[in-house]
Amino acid sequence: MRTTISLDETLLKQARQVALDRGISLNQLVVTALRLELYRAAEAPRKKKITLPTFRGRGLRPGVDLDDSASLEDIMNEAP
Repeated sequence: MRTTISLDETLLKQARQVALDRGISLNQLVVTALRLELYRAAEAPRKKKITLPTFRGRGLRPGVDLDDSASLEDIMNEAP
């Protein structure tokens, strides 16, 4: 089967050199690398699903911005 992939110029040059050094085609190198990566992915241990505790409440306090880590730290360090 034929398909098209996009590689950055540096990666393509490196891949061509490795294929040349090994005496194989660029296609053979790409197929071998892809098979190896798929094999590793299949053999890798599955990550354990993490369940985070949740608490009942009314949501965020007014003025809390979860995207502003500095202000979150200030809020967390405030005396209760």
